[in-house]
Amino acid sequence: MTISTPENVKEVLHNSLGELDKFEECILLDNPDHYNIGDHLIWLGSVLFLTDTLKTKIKYATGINGFSDASLKKMDKCPIIFNGGGALGDLYEGFQNFRESIIENYRDRPILIFPQTIYFRNPENLKKAAKVFNSHPNLTLFTRDQVSYEIALKNFGNCRVIKAPDMAFQMAGLSTDSIQPAQDNSSLYLCRKDQELKATSNLRVSSKIKNLVLEDWVSDRWTLRTTKQLSKGWYWRIPGLVRIIREVYERGLATPKEWLSRQNWKYFHTNTAKFKTTHNSPINLASWGLMHSGIYQFKRHRLIITNRLHGHILSTLLEIPHIFLPNSYYKNEAFYEAWTSQIPFCRFIKDPSELEVAVEEMLESYPLSIGLN
Repeated sequence: MTISTPENVKEVLHNSLGELDKFEECILLDNPDHYNIGDHLIWLGSVLFLTDTLKTKIKYATGINGFSDASLKKMDKCPIIFNGGGALGDLYEGFQNFRESIIENYRDRPILIFPQTIYFRNPENLKKAAKVFNSHPNLTLFTRDQVSYEIALKNFGNCRVIKAPDMAFQMAGLSTDSIQPAQDNSSLYLCRKDQELKATSNLRVSSKIKNLVLEDWVSDRWTLRTTKQLSKGWYWRIPGLVRIIREVYERGLATPKEWLSRQNWKYFHTNTAKFKTTHNSPINLASWGLMHSGIYQFKRHRLIITNRLHGHILSTLLEIPHIFLPNSYYKNEAFYEAWTSQIPFCRFIKDPSELEVAVEEMLESYPLSIGLN
């Protein structure tokens, strides 16, 4: 099958998830309790797939910090679904420990793990996960690349394993016409700063690449205060202060045009009504607002360079020409090889020395950013 458009990837996603048994209700866990826009794109894709495509009611939705074991035990024994992403492994142990705990304690109901990249640095941690996963009588694991698929087949023999693209592709074809920032002639290098940063991706940006903006997700600049952080300073415990700082200054006065555009997106888009009818609607609306911020950030530029998987996926959904770089392990390249290598307005390069030429060629091929969505 030719996979040369975002809609093609969405079709493959639906075909893969079509192997699921039908269910009327479900539990959805692993809502992102942070500002990584990519994880919020995955969450939104999961919510929209369940509600729009499967016509399933989400009875309980939460992240790790808001999870209540007592609340979950009161629910009927409908399937538990873990959101997809790149946290199945030992890079982000908190998420993996949470997942293993639920799998161990809820063997009386089906468990589904939406498309994940699998990566364990320590073989002992993989063995531990395999023991937990294989002990569950009804666990389905979706993997989002061939490397992860082979790891799952080898180690999770008692689980049903299916390969599928990232859940964010559920939003292929979604109209973003209402988001129209002023576009300049710049290129954006969206570069991650965490443990997944590949040393060679921390490029010494050449002066020959004109009008290059170097930054991470715009949300990375916002003040983030988790429950633990709130306890460190009395000023963060003033009721409403964090929200005022976030909404009034960081997301409002600092970027008033973007703020106004986001309010329109959050409260008047057709999907807003869908999110309001699901359980715990504020977390869905928060993710929806973060998606707007990512789109607004990207649409300002004619070319994107990124070592973030969802920098690549969002560029693909928006049909913005972009150059995709590796992360610290196989996640980016394996996903590209599995699903998006035929996308005409994307190029994956491993060698940083090739970047300047790749930028020139992309800008020549796409003198105006296509951005059809």
